[in-house]
Amino acid sequence: METLLSQLKPGQAGIVKKIRGGGHIQKRIIDMGVVPGTKIVVEKFAPLSDPMEIKIKGYNLSLRKAEAEFIEVEMVHKS
Repeated sequence: METLLSQLKPGQAGIVKKIRGGGHIQKRIIDMGVVPGTKIVVEKFAPLSDPMEIKIKGYNLSLRKAEAEFIEVEMVHKS
């Protein structure tokens, strides 16, 4: 099932399928290591739900929900 990264809850995981949009926002997301085929685990949200912290490629990364809206993922079981 494909969904947006911003819709996942803490503890849920997904495989990046597509980076939407274009231009500088897409380049910025890709430069942070968020590329198709990469597994992402949502760790937690800040107290007001923005930003969100994800684990990707062995490191933690904070993304604003507006940035996470550009990332399509396929949900998987966390392992």
